[in-house]
Amino acid sequence: MSKPWEIFCKVIDNFGDAGVCWRLARQLAAEYGFGVRLWIDEPGALAPLMPDFDREAMMQHRAGVEVRRWPQPWAEVEPGRVVIEAFGCALPDGVLNAMARASPAPVWINLEYLSAESWVEEHHGLPSRHPRLPLTKHFFFPGFTPATGGLLRERDLLARRDAFQRDPAARWRFWETLGLAGEPVGRKVSLFCYPESPVLELLEAWSAGTEEIFCLVPQGPVAAACASFWGRTALPCGAQEHRGALTLRVFPFLAQDVFDTLLWACDLNFVRGEDSFVRAQWAARPMIWQPYRQDENAHLAKLAAFLLRQGAYFPESAGKALADLSHAWSGGKHVQDAWSRFAAQGEVYLPGAKAWASHLAGQPDLCRQLVDFAEKMAIMRGSPRL
Repeated sequence: MSKPWEIFCKVIDNFGDAGVCWRLARQLAAEYGFGVRLWIDEPGALAPLMPDFDREAMMQHRAGVEVRRWPQPWAEVEPGRVVIEAFGCALPDGVLNAMARASPAPVWINLEYLSAESWVEEHHGLPSRHPRLPLTKHFFFPGFTPATGGLLRERDLLARRDAFQRDPAARWRFWETLGLAGEPVGRKVSLFCYPESPVLELLEAWSAGTEEIFCLVPQGPVAAACASFWGRTALPCGAQEHRGALTLRVFPFLAQDVFDTLLWACDLNFVRGEDSFVRAQWAARPMIWQPYRQDENAHLAKLAAFLLRQGAYFPESAGKALADLSHAWSGGKHVQDAWSRFAAQGEVYLPGAKAWASHLAGQPDLCRQLVDFAEKMAIMRGSPRL
């Protein structure tokens, strides 16, 4: 039996693509009651995001979602009524042919990468006819304005965030789950970045500063990149190192909901890609975003477009310091100077981060808009309601 919704995902940016698709699949199942089938070429990318995930299984059920390994070659399967091609991953010919034979044909949506660039509004929702099959796909762009598809946000996310941030006991218990004896001292910073990041320059700025920094890094490549700062080749999970004003703690890779809580608990979050980028904005805390590196520095244009939108919510000098640090972090130059100018702004970033999150929350979320769009397309084709 086919599922009403199918999502196809190829893992490019490690946890980013998989993380977005998993959050979407889970929300479709939990909040809308749809049957959802997630096809993923590297199911192992989901394992760190949820407990007890079987890396080797061809099919398994988690949180109401049927997760399947993308087979090579493709095995014939009846398509769902809505087919989401995540991030232009290119559907197999077998899927396209089965969609063309179906009556009515499925609603076919190409879920694009998130961008704050202005051209996104012009292309959101546009159709594209298949060159040889009687199929039309529509491009669906997440974004930051009402003319785009919005951002992933569960119905209760902001209420859970606010309850946690208001509750000192809840925060204390959270830190204990990471093996700490209560809330750390100093500015709490989460550091999730790409391995080629100028980590050593940032750690040097923190250690040489006058403000105490408690930095939390996930085990794996980020911790490995930090290890040489202490003359070591690796930092295992649970390791805690100190130098100057800096204390660094390595925590285990966290399931998505727990990672959200870490972002809520920290004073500043360094994030990367798309999934953690969106979740850091919902944390309503200051953040530094590192986009996925692209040819010809196209990622820097994405970064600039986002900073231009978000920067309106900060005082001018603070917005410039934030932009300078963000570009330095993604460009790998002058990180120490940029951090000094950013830190000198003090506490002005928190109100702006809260105002930005509140502004975004005034728009319908991505999942809601996808459901509405698919429903509209189905009705236009004379299909029954989803």
